[in-house]
Amino acid sequence: MMKRVNRILIELPYPEHGDMNAAAAVQELMGGKFGEMSTLNNYMFQSFNFRAKKKFKPFYDLIASITAEEFGHVELVANTINLLSIGNTVPGDPDTAPLQNGKDARYSLHFTTTPQTAYPGDGMGRPWNGEYVNNSGVLVEDLLANYCLEIGARTHKMRVYEMTTHPTAREMIGYLLVRGGTHIIAYAKAIKVATGVDVGKMLPVPSLDNNKFDHAKKFMDQGLYNVLYTWGEPEYRDINQIWKGLNPETGEPLRVIDGMPEGAPVPDLPELPEQFAPGIDLDDYNRILKRLKSNM
Repeated sequence: MMKRVNRILIELPYPEHGDMNAAAAVQELMGGKFGEMSTLNNYMFQSFNFRAKKKFKPFYDLIASITAEEFGHVELVANTINLLSIGNTVPGDPDTAPLQNGKDARYSLHFTTTPQTAYPGDGMGRPWNGEYVNNSGVLVEDLLANYCLEIGARTHKMRVYEMTTHPTAREMIGYLLVRGGTHIIAYAKAIKVATGVDVGKMLPVPSLDNNKFDHAKKFMDQGLYNVLYTWGEPEYRDINQIWKGLNPETGEPLRVIDGMPEGAPVPDLPELPEQFAPGIDLDDYNRILKRLKSNM
């Protein structure tokens, strides 16, 4: 089972004005080959299908723990895309073409398929593809695939960070650079426990130094580069058999937090009458309210 908490991982700046082309770039971090939908579904199916869970419990716990966090990453990217839609169109009579900005935006799906909100696809509008999931069932192969997937995801985040200066997008990417780098280290440690091989030294990877990104620094200062979570479930505490020692990047102690991130409120998006969303006018709202009260 999954437990849903009505909070997002960090507080996102609520912008005075969005940027739909920045939202299009961020879409790659949602539904691209190395986006958050890919990391989520890779680890989710690996955790569902893990064989000999009891025998190899620390590895199962690690994948399951990171799976839970990836749900939050998908949610965070979606909310970033949604906030980037703020103020890009204004209400108006349909004959005045209030959505005319949509014809010049490079991601028209944000105006036609969604009400200027996140789409489960990549930065070019291609839907997310289940073929991006690697679930061989061979533990070391899957751990290595996850390590490489996180490296690819980090590269994409660094590039999208350099594509936009919008503070909402950069705040989200700065956080994910820190947490994604943490997952790279986690899978490298798991591979070393399973094989004795220090894959981080064997394979050249993009630098895991987050200090060059201004929007990542505060999350580094909070120590978020050194922690993994049990999400309050005692069944997953054996990740401490893998997640221990010192962070190879910072030299700081690694910690398992028996709980979950504090999180922040989920942004409440305004109505968008020009997109007919949610499509309920004042009279409809009053009728709904009356029906709700009648059941109290």
